[in-house]
Amino acid sequence: MSFVTDIEKKITGQTGVRFEPWPLFVIGLLLLFISLIFMQGLAARAISLALFLAPLWLPLLLVGGAWDLWYIFQRSEFLAKQKYVLLEIKPPRSLVKTPLAMETFFTTIHFTGGESTWYARFRGGTRPFWSLEMASFEGQVHFYIWGREGFRRTLESQLYAQYPGVQITEAVDYTRALNAKTDEWSIWGCDFKSTAEDPLPIKTYMEFGLDKVQKEPEQVDPIAGIIEFLGSLGPGEYLWLQLVIRAHKGEKYGKPNYTWKDEAKKMIEKIRHDTRETYVDAATGEERPGFPNPTKGQSEKIAAIERNVAKLAFDVGARGIYLARPDKFRVPMITQLLTVFKAFTSEGWNGFRPNAWMTKFDDYPWEVGVDKKKNYFRARLIEAYRRRQFFYEPFFYGGSSPADAMVMSTEELATIFHIPSASTPTPGLARVPSATAEAPVNLPT
Repeated sequence: MSFVTDIEKKITGQTGVRFEPWPLFVIGLLLLFISLIFMQGLAARAISLALFLAPLWLPLLLVGGAWDLWYIFQRSEFLAKQKYVLLEIKPPRSLVKTPLAMETFFTTIHFTGGESTWYARFRGGTRPFWSLEMASFEGQVHFYIWGREGFRRTLESQLYAQYPGVQITEAVDYTRALNAKTDEWSIWGCDFKSTAEDPLPIKTYMEFGLDKVQKEPEQVDPIAGIIEFLGSLGPGEYLWLQLVIRAHKGEKYGKPNYTWKDEAKKMIEKIRHDTRETYVDAATGEERPGFPNPTKGQSEKIAAIERNVAKLAFDVGARGIYLARPDKFRVPMITQLLTVFKAFTSEGWNGFRPNAWMTKFDDYPWEVGVDKKKNYFRARLIEAYRRRQFFYEPFFYGGSSPADAMVMSTEELATIFHIPSASTPTPGLARVPSATAEAPVNLPT
C-alpha cells in the first residue's frame, strides 16, 4: 500500500492531480462485451478476431502505456525536485530603453539544454522554462519573472546589463497570498492562442517605431494600454497575466526535426504557388504555370515571415485570470481581459484570441449543474497558474495543450513583455525613486 501511495505522490508531485487509467480500461472492456452481445455479422466477427489475437497486440499496448506513464513519472519527479524563484523587476524613473533591450535579454535565456540526449530525457530532464508575469493587486502593477533558482544569477546579470538602475528583488509568490477558493472568490480566466500560423508575426515594436528612442509626445507603446488596464482595478480586485516560455524545438508540430522554419517555408511556397499565372504554350497549346507574380501585400507578407523566423524562437503559453470578491466582481472586466492583447493584432497577419478554461461555457439558462463544473475548471486554472505549467501533464484537460502553444520570435515576445521607459506614463507601475550603484573605487577615505 505504501509503495502505491509513494508512486502516486511522485507522479502527482508536480501536478497535484491523480492519473488513473484503469476506469477507462474497464469501460473499454465492457463496451467490447456489450458489442459482442448485441452486434451481429461482420462487425461481431471482426471484434471476435481482435479478441482472439489479443495476446499479440495487448502486450504491445500495455508496454506502450507503461512507457508513457514511466516517462510522465520521471519528468514529474525531475520538475518537483527543482527549486524555483520569483523575481520582481522595478524599473527606475529615468529609464530610457527600447524593447530591443528586452529582446536581447530573451536571446540570452534561450536555453535548449537539459534534454539533448536520450538518457537525459529518460531521466525526465526538460529544458528550462520561464514565466513572465504582470500582476495587478487592487490597481498596483508589478512585473515578475519566474524560473529555476539555479539560473537566478543569469537572470539578474542579464537584466542589469540591459536595464542599468533596475531593482530586482526576490518576491513572495503572490499567487499563494490569496487562497482563491471558488466559494470565496469570483474567478474568470482563459488562455490565448494565435489567430494565424505561427511564422506570421504580430504587430511588433518595429511597426510602432520603438526600435529607436523617440520624443515623449511622439512615442506610442502598446504595453502602456495593458498597464493602464491593470491599474484600473479597484479594492478587492486582482488580475494576473502570465507568459510561460521555453526555447522552441518543434514539439508543437508533431514531426521529428520539424520546426517553425519548416512551417514558414511551406507557407511561403503556398503564397508563391497561389500567385503563379498560367500561360498557353504556343507550340502545344497547353496551359503551363508561369513564374510567381505576388502583389505588394503578398511580397510584404513573405518578407515579414522570413524576417520573423530568422530570429530565435520560444514556445509561448499565454494565460490571464481575473479574481475579485463576489461583491466587487465586474463583468465588463472579462471583456477587457479577452481583448488585452488586441493592440498587437494586425489584420491579415497574426494576433491573439482567447482559448480554453472559462471560454468553454456559454452560460445558457437551461444548463443544469454547470456551476459545479465551472468551479472545477476555476480551481484547475488557479493551480495551473500557480505551478507555471503549460507544456506538461496534466494541465491539458480544460486548459490548452502544447499544440495550442504559440511560437514567437524574440522580437514578438519583447513587444508584449518589456519594461516601459520613463516616457510612457504608467501611474500604476511602481518604479524605483532613484538609481542605485556602488561607490567609486577611488573614493578618498
